[in-house]
This record gives sequence, C-alpha cells and structure tokens, in this order.
Amino acid sequence: MLRGFYTAASGMLAQQRRTELLTNNMSNANTTGYKADQLSVRSFPEMLISSMGGETVPTESKLSMSNFFQVGGLSTGVYVQEANPLFTQGTLEETQLNTDISLVDENLPINEETGRQGSVFFTVQDGDGAIRYTRNGSFTLDGQGYLTAPSGHYVLNENNEKIQLDSDRFTVVENGVILEGNVQTARLGIGYSDDPSLQLMKDGEGLYKAVNDGDLPSAYAAADVSFSTEQGFLEGSNVDQSRTMTEMMSAYRSFEASQKVLQAYDKSLDKAVNEVGRL
Repeated sequence: MLRGFYTAASGMLAQQRRTELLTNNMSNANTTGYKADQLSVRSFPEMLISSMGGETVPTESKLSMSNFFQVGGLSTGVYVQEANPLFTQGTLEETQLNTDISLVDENLPINEETGRQGSVFFTVQDGDGAIRYTRNGSFTLDGQGYLTAPSGHYVLNENNEKIQLDSDRFTVVENGVILEGNVQTARLGIGYSDDPSLQLMKDGEGLYKAVNDGDLPSAYAAADVSFSTEQGFLEGSNVDQSRTMTEMMSAYRSFEASQKVLQAYDKSLDKAVNEVGRL
C-alpha cells in the first residue's frame, strides 16, 4: 500500500513542477526573444513483483522448498528529469526603430546525433568580460555610443569587440554588416550552436551562457548555415498560448487525479490503524 502512496505523491510533485514551468512560459508570452521551456518527465525504474510460497516435497523427511511466481511489473512513480528551451523561430514584429534588430533563421542543419536543430545568437559581453548569447535584439546606444542589449551587456562584433557608433542613424544589412553612411563600421557577432539544448543554459534576462563557460563558434564560418538580420524588427516569444493553456489544464487534471489516489490510500491507512487494529 505504501508503494502506491509514494507513487501518487511523485506524480503530484511532477505535475506541480510542470504547472510552474507552463505558467512561466505563459507569463513570458510577450517577452522579446523568449524561448519556451519544455519539461522532460521520466519514470523511475519498474519493480518486478513476485509472490513467495512454499511447497512440501513428498519424502520421508517431508522437506519444504520455497518457490516464486512472477506477478508483474510495478511502476514506482515519475520525476522531472530536465527543462530545456525550445529554440524555434518566434514571430517577427515590426518596430521601425534602427536599434531594433532580429535574427531570421533560414537554413540551420539538424544535429545527426540528437535530431535537434541548431540556432544562431547575438554575442554580448558584460562589464567583467563574460560572453553571453541572446535572441533579444532590442538594442540601444549608451552615453558613449556603444550598442548595448536590454540587460546592459555590450553587443559585440565578429571579432568579439564592442560596437561603438556615432549615432542611431545606421543601417544593418542582411549579412549583419553595420553601415554608417556608406562606410562599414562593424559586423554583428553571431554565434552558432548545433545543439543549443546541450551547449547552452539560461542565465536570466533573456541571456544564455555556454556550458563550461566556453564560446560558440562564429555563425558566419559554419558550414551549411544561413540566416539573415532584419533591422526595425524584433523577434517575439515562441510560446504557443493556446497550446500552453491546454497543457496547463492537462497538468491540473493529472495533479487532481493523483491527489484523489493519495486521499484513497490515506483513508485505507486510517481504517487499517483505527478499525482493523481494534479487532
């Protein structure tokens, strides 16, 4: 009985975590460049249940030998294994602001080992020199003319150097080159990950950092990778609100079902202790 008690409790914990994740996705449905998280729920190893009995051997000494009969497998519950962002392209929203830049995925190869598609990111740097990556292209110019991300990080060029401009009257062409007048000032630094779910982790404020603090290779030099930049556009969140609401209701119902199972076990234990024990 106690095995089922813990199995139902583990199901409640997993669905509670799922609900929290879906709620966070829904709250960021209008966040620029946000990538929806996906939860992986796994089952604990099953137990093989056997019944143990005895059998008397027809001999003069009447020996007794034990025997086992397999009853079947028993699930021991579920657990949340990991939460990974879904790096699909969000919808483009026109802002007509020169400092707003979006990345447009065109041809991004699928990783043969994992079956997941790669992704490209803007390269930014904090005040301590740490490299981070983002899809949020809502940039601004600070007091010194440096191009900065919403988090305050400096936007880097293809040589991992800060981009300093004379004014916000610049042009970004499709290949990431920044022009002031007809003069090329810089080229946006774009990193490429062939499996961002494994190579990147969230670092808050729409930023990602490479695992083991490594750097992503340049997307310009990656084979078979093509993308473009759009000035005056921002990439919206890739959260599917209708699907997220449906999944939230499903998680709630699953939590409720496990809760009722738990209550049934609790009533059975109560009877076993307070009623059967009196006999």
